[in-house]
Amino acid sequence: MTSQDNMSEEHLPEAAGSHGGAVAVTGDSFADPGLPPHEHRRTDIDERAAARAERQVALWFVLSMLATVGFIAAYVAIKPDKVVYIFTLGHVSALNFALGMTLGVSLFAIGAGAVHWARTLMSDEEHIAERHPIEASPEVREQVFADFRQGAKESTFGRRKLIRNTMIGAMAMVPLSAVVLFRDLGPLPEKKLDNTAWAAGKRLVNMNTNEPMKASDITVGSLTFAMPEGVHESDADFQEVIAKAAVMLVRMQPDDIKDKQSADWGYQGVLVYSKICTHVGCPISLYEQQTHHVLCPCHQSTFDLSDGGRVIFGPAGHPLPQLQVSVNGEGYLEALGDFSQPVGPGFWERS
Repeated sequence: MTSQDNMSEEHLPEAAGSHGGAVAVTGDSFADPGLPPHEHRRTDIDERAAARAERQVALWFVLSMLATVGFIAAYVAIKPDKVVYIFTLGHVSALNFALGMTLGVSLFAIGAGAVHWARTLMSDEEHIAERHPIEASPEVREQVFADFRQGAKESTFGRRKLIRNTMIGAMAMVPLSAVVLFRDLGPLPEKKLDNTAWAAGKRLVNMNTNEPMKASDITVGSLTFAMPEGVHESDADFQEVIAKAAVMLVRMQPDDIKDKQSADWGYQGVLVYSKICTHVGCPISLYEQQTHHVLCPCHQSTFDLSDGGRVIFGPAGHPLPQLQVSVNGEGYLEALGDFSQPVGPGFWERS
């Protein structure tokens, strides 16, 4: 066999591989090339560049603080009904637009400052940590704490006082936005929740017909909804008024009334209770004629109207407030005053 024949045989596996045959794998596997050499950033070797980066980070945090101040100023100064025209958006609420922009800038500036800080000043060296069992050994835990201390040191948080102080200021001021937004939960209640539109001498008006009601209009076993005289759906504050003053009238046989005060506060078996559930303020509308129970559709709180509006089931914690009524000289049902306690959820406990 010639040397040429030997050469041909040596190349047979490769030739076979090129035609779809099995390829013989020989030799060692590829070695792990590892990480490329670490390249220092300019801020790592030039203190002037590092100081400039520090000022840039601080500028982001200062911008966040200014945006937070702008948020609060916009909330106080801009009226809710003011409308402005924004290109591509059309006519929008000036208050909503200002709040969204200032809060967005405030949060974005904190994020941008943190990212710029990490990319320019914090250590960027990569360290390889081999996988280890889930339960760490004491040595590993000690290493974690050591790494944390080392990371804190490399972050320059303690040395870069300008960054630290401005970042703390920005982070401390951002929550002020949420505090100010609590104002949108509604006007300060003061004593407004203690009183409704009911007063002595106000007639009960049927909410469906808008006509004053007589005791003879209420049949035994029926449930009717009413509102105070002088309240109209066209009023600007109608929803606010009716949310506290809506009542329901039920008529039952006097012998079926278990609570003596309820009977005294009614008129010939006509009892008037607040329509507002004492759990979270949903309107009550479901009535069981045989048991004299009313059911709140929101969370199934159930009240016994024959027993002073007592809670017999569900999350409500207090009975329904009752409105004391009588009839005037013309036979119309009228209130003898306001509710004895605030209506709705358990605000009155803290009043």
